[in-house]
Amino acid sequence: MTRRTLIQSGMPALLSAQAPSDSFRVAITGVGSRGSGLLQNLLKIPNVQIVAICDTTPEHLAAAAKAAQDKGHKPRLYTDYRKMLDEAKDVDGVVIATPVYLHMGMSIAALELGKNVYSEKPMAGTAEECSIVQKAARSAKGIYQAGFQLRHDPNHRAAMDFIHSGKLGRILFMQGQRNGGDLQRNRDWYFDRERSGDIIVEQACHILDLMTWAVGKPPLRAMGSGGINLFKNEPPGRTSMDNYTVIYEYPDDVRLTFMHIYFDPPGFSGIKERIWCSKGAVDLATASYSPLENGSKPVKLEVTGTEDSTYLSLAAFTSNSKAHKQPLNDAESARRSTLVAIMGRKAIYEKRIVNWSEVDV
Repeated sequence: MTRRTLIQSGMPALLSAQAPSDSFRVAITGVGSRGSGLLQNLLKIPNVQIVAICDTTPEHLAAAAKAAQDKGHKPRLYTDYRKMLDEAKDVDGVVIATPVYLHMGMSIAALELGKNVYSEKPMAGTAEECSIVQKAARSAKGIYQAGFQLRHDPNHRAAMDFIHSGKLGRILFMQGQRNGGDLQRNRDWYFDRERSGDIIVEQACHILDLMTWAVGKPPLRAMGSGGINLFKNEPPGRTSMDNYTVIYEYPDDVRLTFMHIYFDPPGFSGIKERIWCSKGAVDLATASYSPLENGSKPVKLEVTGTEDSTYLSLAAFTSNSKAHKQPLNDAESARRSTLVAIMGRKAIYEKRIVNWSEVDV
């Protein structure tokens, strides 16, 4: 899919111009559960103007329009993304928060118009689509930033800086866990693995991104197992898993175990993001570490800032776009981390060890 499948032929290739002064004009498509959260954060960023909103669900569109209008914005409203881009002459940045299967086409369409693009994670649903988006981002006039917002979270940044400093020695082992209740039943695409990429790609890619960022290299191979143990045909036609486990092997004999279940009782186990090194272990979410010495107690790292990671990621997007600066969560890292999730999914589906070369296409 390219811009030609989304926009009528004959349009000028580049319609956008940078906003005058410090103003940054945003069009957002997809304002459901995640997109409405992005919109609320965009409304807090100084000098951001919401000039267009698109969604195919009337209730979502109306709620988003009211939220923007209550803050003094006057967005144009659309139910067709193609029409929104047709009229995007005054748009500097496009924020995409639609279902996964739409990410590639919408990202490319906006990039080919010279827009700056913020696309929610994952980059796309397949390895081939990820490569297409990455290539489009490399040659685009605007920047591409992915919604791997945990890279901007103050706790995660402090923990990652500490690991990368080498003060805790070399990485030995990693553990990720994303346990919780089932997804919202009124979002049918969540439960269709063809449209969502399944839960390892649509949901778990956040933690897989953190672990791959810590190592600085993609895994060599993956093995795993998963299925639907509790929510069989709930909702009807469900094909997305409700549990799985994957083991990744990274270079230098580093392993990551990742567990993900959707029938976890409230408060029972939750989310874990931990890395063991030769001189101690780090908890990424709490930005604390425990040295290996006998009698040592956990130490809280120095953390700068308390802002929400989504706000910080979107604020970085606006400043990166104005300066044409490479984002922390750019197309290269987004592709790699999405491929890590796709690699695990392939291992689970095919019940075999999958090598990195099989997804790095």
